[in-house]
Amino acid sequence: MEKVNFRTQILSGHLQNHRHSTAADIISASPCVSYVPPEVSEQPFSFDVSSMRKLMDGHNLGDRDWLFNLMVQSKLFNPRLRGGKVFVVPDYNHSMEQQREITMKRIEYLLDHGVFKGWLTGKGPEAEMKKFALLEVIEIFDHSLAIKIGVHFFLWGGAIQFFGTKRHHDRWLSATENYLIKGCFSMTELGHGSNVRGIETTATYEANTGEFVINTPCETAQKYWIGGAANHATHTVVFSQLNIDGNNQGVHAFITQIRDENGNVCPNIRIADCGHKIGLNGVDNGRIWFDNVRIPRENLLNSVADVSPDGKYLSAIKDPDQRFAAFLAPLTSGRVTIAASAVYSAKISLAIAIRYALTRRAFSITTNGPELLLLDYPSHQRRLLPLLAKTYAMSFASNYLKLLYIKRSPQLIKTIHVVSSAFKATLTWHNMRTLQECREACGGQGLKTENRIGQLKGEYDVQSTFEGDNNVLMQQVSKALLAEYVAAKKRNKPFKELGLEHMNNSCPVIPSQLTSSNLRSTQFQNDIFCLRERDLLNCFAAEVSKYQAQGESKESAFVVSYQVAEDLGKAFSDRAILQIAVEAENNVTDASLKNILGLLRSMYVLVTLEEDAAFLRYGYLSTDNAAAVRKELAKLCSEIRPQALALVSSFGIPDAFLSPIAFDWVAANSWSTIEN
Repeated sequence: MEKVNFRTQILSGHLQNHRHSTAADIISASPCVSYVPPEVSEQPFSFDVSSMRKLMDGHNLGDRDWLFNLMVQSKLFNPRLRGGKVFVVPDYNHSMEQQREITMKRIEYLLDHGVFKGWLTGKGPEAEMKKFALLEVIEIFDHSLAIKIGVHFFLWGGAIQFFGTKRHHDRWLSATENYLIKGCFSMTELGHGSNVRGIETTATYEANTGEFVINTPCETAQKYWIGGAANHATHTVVFSQLNIDGNNQGVHAFITQIRDENGNVCPNIRIADCGHKIGLNGVDNGRIWFDNVRIPRENLLNSVADVSPDGKYLSAIKDPDQRFAAFLAPLTSGRVTIAASAVYSAKISLAIAIRYALTRRAFSITTNGPELLLLDYPSHQRRLLPLLAKTYAMSFASNYLKLLYIKRSPQLIKTIHVVSSAFKATLTWHNMRTLQECREACGGQGLKTENRIGQLKGEYDVQSTFEGDNNVLMQQVSKALLAEYVAAKKRNKPFKELGLEHMNNSCPVIPSQLTSSNLRSTQFQNDIFCLRERDLLNCFAAEVSKYQAQGESKESAFVVSYQVAEDLGKAFSDRAILQIAVEAENNVTDASLKNILGLLRSMYVLVTLEEDAAFLRYGYLSTDNAAAVRKELAKLCSEIRPQALALVSSFGIPDAFLSPIAFDWVAANSWSTIEN
């Protein structure tokens, strides 16, 4: 009722002011809304943006900027003038067929300008980090383009690199890098996605001919969602059950040609289009059937196992489970790149939404006063700034994951698998939530394709399920933690892997009454995240043990303990991200950077405490302390608000790769843009 009276008073004031005015006076008394750049209206930056960008991107800044400039220079990247600025964004008004055609033309342009040089033939960590950096820039422009390239280099090319041996490297890697062939990756089937062990395609060895016969025995064995298969790919790596003399040796990978040099589908192969999708329509996803396709014995990718000419199965790894794990271990590169691209997608949407909120006004809260900027409303701050803090923390986590991956060794296989699974799930879920909130925060403008955020939702939705369903990946994380727990207890030795060393210490004690100082201290933040993880791991172990004692199998016990497993997976990921962010903060010497990173870190922790019901469910927070967390979050929002523009500017995304509403949205929507 108070709001109604307040608005009535304002309207009355307007009417009284205009009672003796002419129509012209009334019009002139209400000036039009004008755009004021946030760089003009906001206070000067309190920290060096270029230094913060170095922390965020982490590596290869010069290579990134070179590729940004290369794309802006070409009409292939759809430059358009809007509001006095040029933007490069894919034209999603194109048909599916047109999007696929322009995606291949863009790949050819990048190839001609040397973007892919060394992506498969380069050696050492520097080459790998440069490849990651350039792919991230491509992601910022168009997810379809990045996925099409990623399938060719990271999946097809990665399979040749890691599953193959010298004979495969010599024949295929350079040809792949130069697009003399176009590769795809045939793992997923209609009937099996996450459960790779259950795939039904067969590869039967015939010793008398020295050939494998690849076959699709039933409709559920058709290869499905194969990126590049529908139109362009000439070769594929086929994952199949290897059969020798009636014995199944499990899943192995085989090189198979599916089109000739003229683009014609090869004999005994059938290919169909997966059709239009909610996003990624620049990628030609296809379905493949193999009708007793013969390939030479040498096409088996044999780094893990081989078949001799006379049909003997050869592998140094005798245990089938270990062999399967070794076989799939290199595929973590897909999860690494997905996690990184999710962070950059979140950065795009936050940069657009926050810049818009710094220039768009709505409602006045004083009589005849000016309308407020959206980001000056505490409610709007609460919607966007915690997501910004999370994105900063997850950016550090993504950079850590890339470094972990390029340092890979047999000893790190388990760690890389667990961390990449956890981060891929956590970061892609975060991206989708961020896109939705930013879309809503931009109101109707968020619906326009040219403003990017709404379209990105459809483009990135797939990340929650490809390269491993997020929920399944989190279950794998919890199972790995349980295995480490059981092994440590059985050996009666300290924990030493997967970041569980904190369980060797005494159980953290949380203060009964949390103050602002407590809530912002690194010690408390680490303690409560570690407390949650150790307690949930103990609960999960006890619950699985209880069901096994009742006669359930180990796998069945896992299935019925899914609720604790889900909570544990999140606890592991959150704790790992926090510790990475703290380490990054500790490595900073500049006081202004350290100060803002501390605020962001505290906001990341406190919003996690507020949003995850596990802290209340399991008693890690009392209701009074939960109220204190909520109050402190509001204070942090008001403290971070003056730094919002500097924080999104630190993402280093050029203006051309954002959208019109991030800048002069009045000019971008003026009548003159239609006339011109």
